[in-house]
Amino acid sequence: MIAETVNVFVVLVKGIVIGFAVSAPMGPIGVLCVQKTINKGRRIGFLSGLGAATADSVYAIIAAFGLGYTQRLFTEHQLVLQVGGVIVLLFLGFRIFFTNPVSQIRKQATRKYPGIFEDFVSVFFLTLSNPLTIIFFGASIAALGIFDADHTLIPQLAIVAGVFLGAALWWFIITGVVNLFRHKFRLKQLWWMNKLSGGIIILLTILAAIGLYSGLVGNL
Repeated sequence: MIAETVNVFVVLVKGIVIGFAVSAPMGPIGVLCVQKTINKGRRIGFLSGLGAATADSVYAIIAAFGLGYTQRLFTEHQLVLQVGGVIVLLFLGFRIFFTNPVSQIRKQATRKYPGIFEDFVSVFFLTLSNPLTIIFFGASIAALGIFDADHTLIPQLAIVAGVFLGAALWWFIITGVVNLFRHKFRLKQLWWMNKLSGGIIILLTILAAIGLYSGLVGNL
């Protein structure tokens, strides 16, 4: 009993490491969550990050439970998902780039926030648009030898819970750090921050699109 408990705890810790590691690279999603934290506050930034963490957990479920049909569904349509994700991220990048923070602040002051889960859902689906994450989780689980000795339900649930906790921990830390400096930005600095965030998202998305195109050409 004690050995099983220790094993589950070790699997949980490994899941936390995987979840933290997959979230830490500052790609378009990370920049987007930082921008939301600066413009809308830590609560919205962290909630957006939880959307990404939840999407990562979905892929962790697929990798841990070996859901063959779902995995095939994502991998067979990965091109459509990736192209869709590139289009949406480009749209968001240009939208952020051309957004005037003054008008944004005025809108927030005159109306209540429309649906607190709007940012959560949007970031969830954006993160879900990268089915190659399944490969990352599958490789990580195999590399850490999580299921070498025990491939039962409880360790599988532990790895998924760990991935979510690790990803959520990363977003909690990054949004907290960004929020510390958020109130030091003046309107002019916020204007430049929107330009910088939007430009970085556009650049990273274009680089991702070039990589996607290169991969397609290489497979021809």
